[in-house]
Amino acid sequence: MTTPLRALALVCSLKPSPADSSSDLIARQVLAALADHLVTGEVVRIVDHDVKPGVEKDMGAGDAWPDIRAKVIQADILVIATPTWMGQASSVCMRVLERLDAELSETDDLGRPRVFGKVAVVAVVGNEDGAHHVTSQVFQALNDVGFSIPAQGATYWNGEAMQGTDYKDLPRTPETTAGTNATVAANAAHLARLLTGANYPGSASAERSTI
Repeated sequence: MTTPLRALALVCSLKPSPADSSSDLIARQVLAALADHLVTGEVVRIVDHDVKPGVEKDMGAGDAWPDIRAKVIQADILVIATPTWMGQASSVCMRVLERLDAELSETDDLGRPRVFGKVAVVAVVGNEDGAHHVTSQVFQALNDVGFSIPAQGATYWNGEAMQGTDYKDLPRTPETTAGTNATVAANAAHLARLLTGANYPGSASAERSTI
C-alpha cells in the first residue's frame, strides 16, 4: 500500500493575493504533479500573512509564522517557490529561510531537528538569469536546517534576457519545465516515503540518554 503524504508550498512572490503570480503558478503545477503520487498539497502565499523578521520560531504578538510553521512541521514535503529579482531569491524567500533557521534548535527526543525526515524542493521563475544561483542558495539553507533534497530537486523557468514576459503569461507551459516539474514531484515523493519509513539516526548523546 502506498503511504499518503502531505506537501506544503510556500509561495514567496512579492505580490499579495489575488494578483496573478508566476511563483504561485509553478508551485501549484508542482503540487499537481505531486498529486499523481498520492500527495495532497496546500499553498501559502507568504505576503498574505504578517510574517515578522527574525530567527525565532515565534516573534511575538501578531506574528503569522507560528501557524505557517505548524503546517511545515505537519508536511512531508516542502516546496519553496520564488521569483528571481536582481539575480537573487526574493526578499520574501530570504525571510522564510531566516525563520526556518529556528529549526536548528527545535529537536526531538533523539536530538534530531524536527525537520529531519522531511523533503524540500525548489521552484524558481524569472525573466532574468539567476535560477541556478537562487536554487543553490535555497538548497543550502534548507539542507542546513535538516531538510533532505532529492535528486534533481529543482524546477525553473527563465525568460529571454532583457524582455518582460513572465511565466504566467506564456500560452502554455514549456515541455521542458513540465517534464522537470514531474521529475521533481516523483523524486520528492519517493524520498519522502523512504524517510517516513526510516528516518535519520539521532545523535549519539541523545540516544545514550534514553537508554
